[in-house]
Amino acid sequence: MEKLHSLFEPIWIGEILVPNRICHVPTITSSAHIDGSVSEKNIYHYSTLAKGGTGFIVVGGTSVDGKGGRSTGNNLVADEDHYIPGLARLAESMHHYGAKCAVQLQHPGRPAALPRKGKITSNDRADPIPWSQSRTIFNADADEMRKTVHVLTTDEVIDLVDLFSDAAWRVMQAGFDAVELHAAHGYLLSQFMSPYFNKRNDRFGGNLENRLRLPLAIVNSIQRKCGKNIPIVIRYSVDEWIPGGRDLAESVEVAKEFEQAGVAALDLSQSIQERPGASFDPMYYPEGWTIYASEEIKKHVKIPIINSHSLRNPEYCEQIIGEGKIDIVGLSRQLLADPYWPIKAKYGKIRAIRRCISCLTGCWSDSILAKKEVTCAINPACNNKQLTLIRKTGSPLKVAVVGGGPAGMEAARNSLERGHRVTIFEKSGELGGAILGCCMVNGKEKMKWYADWIRYQIADLGIEVRLRTIPTIDELRLFDIVINATGAKSYVPNVHGRKDVVIPFEEIMACPKVSCEFHPQDLKTLKLEGTKIVIWGDHYAAADTASYLASMGKEVTIVTEHKEFGSSLEVIHKYVLFKRFQQTDAEALSSKPFKYPVKIYTNSKIDEIKENELFLIDKSFNRMNIPYDHVVTGWTRPNIDLYQQMKAAGIEVVNIGDSVKPRNLHAAVKDGTTIGLTIEDNLLFNPNGYPINGLPLDVIGQILKS
Repeated sequence: MEKLHSLFEPIWIGEILVPNRICHVPTITSSAHIDGSVSEKNIYHYSTLAKGGTGFIVVGGTSVDGKGGRSTGNNLVADEDHYIPGLARLAESMHHYGAKCAVQLQHPGRPAALPRKGKITSNDRADPIPWSQSRTIFNADADEMRKTVHVLTTDEVIDLVDLFSDAAWRVMQAGFDAVELHAAHGYLLSQFMSPYFNKRNDRFGGNLENRLRLPLAIVNSIQRKCGKNIPIVIRYSVDEWIPGGRDLAESVEVAKEFEQAGVAALDLSQSIQERPGASFDPMYYPEGWTIYASEEIKKHVKIPIINSHSLRNPEYCEQIIGEGKIDIVGLSRQLLADPYWPIKAKYGKIRAIRRCISCLTGCWSDSILAKKEVTCAINPACNNKQLTLIRKTGSPLKVAVVGGGPAGMEAARNSLERGHRVTIFEKSGELGGAILGCCMVNGKEKMKWYADWIRYQIADLGIEVRLRTIPTIDELRLFDIVINATGAKSYVPNVHGRKDVVIPFEEIMACPKVSCEFHPQDLKTLKLEGTKIVIWGDHYAAADTASYLASMGKEVTIVTEHKEFGSSLEVIHKYVLFKRFQQTDAEALSSKPFKYPVKIYTNSKIDEIKENELFLIDKSFNRMNIPYDHVVTGWTRPNIDLYQQMKAAGIEVVNIGDSVKPRNLHAAVKDGTTIGLTIEDNLLFNPNGYPINGLPLDVIGQILKS
């Protein structure tokens, strides 16, 4: 606690005293009821954040116009009085644990998920946004229906003022402590404020004074309806990272205007959706890369400044507060990954913190973008009470976990926490599995945060680990249940000619960093002589291998039979990766350019491999030759040889992770957690081959009756 003194100091935001300097900056969970009313999932999620010790919680993306603009199909709405009771229960659930709370009021404008027809915009820009729920219909051929554009008239802009201030009144009637206006990321208020978007020729467009007219009118209207002392926070993008967009210099002037208008605090963000790298900041972005913004703006205003984006470590957060670069640290995805970050920091349990790795799968591509509820790749309990680890077993079992990747380790961790006796068998000399390849990829080192966290958990819990061991069938018979988590392995598709020269990607992506405390020391990385490398495959194995080899100065060519390369990759990471393939970089990043651009042949397969030359056939049956020094396969499939042997031997076994199907870390962790929470005495397997618990007592009796 002494080391983190500044982090736990109280601070005033307007008339409210926030108990510490930790803020949950707004994140849409998309788990409200379909009409936009508060659900039990909302209450579980936000009360968990308060229980963990977050001092100021901003409930994300609440629509001021449920019929005309919702950012997801299931975001909260506050445009009618009948939403007040649910919002009141939500506020009370956070107040119960001492947190102060606000609701972020939003009109999405052009990126709206609902309504399905038409984009409400500040002007006639109708650019497609591929990473938005505004896409109405898209399919396996990547086709989508485009929305028409409705440009707001001057009278309709004026009507927006009452929509926002009426919603603010309802929020305050519900018992919230403050409101926040969402004016960032290219949503509607952001469009009006942006010199890039706003080309209107009425009094709401043009110079800075006109572009700020709408948000300032909303602030004034809220103050009239809710009282001058209502704390209003505004979230806006400091740099839009696009030619003609707002920059830091203008954002300083914006901050001054908002302070003069009586805004209580500023919540600084970054970018617009045309530049998603800086907005979503995937794992390529380093911790603290946005602090330049709050450091400068704090020189010009006296109201508290919240800043966020990739803040993960309590010591670093303490440092930037102590140095006066920020007043309140904004944590969003970090609190999805570990809602108990504040209390763990308070008690000095830093190693126990599950740091967000910025993978954007559970919180974005597998959720919001896919029109589902928010989850977290490394915390399955996020927004899902059913996967919370709270119930001990009454009858411990002997559990064998075969495979020490993320699925296997999570299964082992959850099983042991519940009281089972667990042994992990890992054929290599190190726990970690497929995610360890990310140690080789420049910009994806955050993956190791999770790998180290789960490995420390395995060690701290005292789970028995047998490295360099493939168990025999007889050994596995000694356990009550076996969890098969043997992952995926590379393979070479059918091809004419020199199939024998194709190198498995695993041999190249073997980490050589012997300074790592977990490194098995005897692991050797294959060094490739020559320059021309052909990578045959898709998915993360091929993408990460291509990125690593290109960064080493190799001339990389990718061949995939799919219509596009990396269709299953997380989309924002793919956006950054493809810029690097083209020897450039995403906004706000400055990595060393690859020596050669990465070439990609889609809709193509390798037909024949000769000595130093191979032949492709594309979808039109055209044949072309490519010279090579090495060919690497990035194709993967489940590694189920041992699993099939166990099934044949009658062993009670369940298959999880990539040994079911190669997917991603999100799927592996969820699989491991789910099975770890399922294992129970009177173990029964349903006809799907999956263990079950929670059966009605009479059904258990009927099945087990001799």
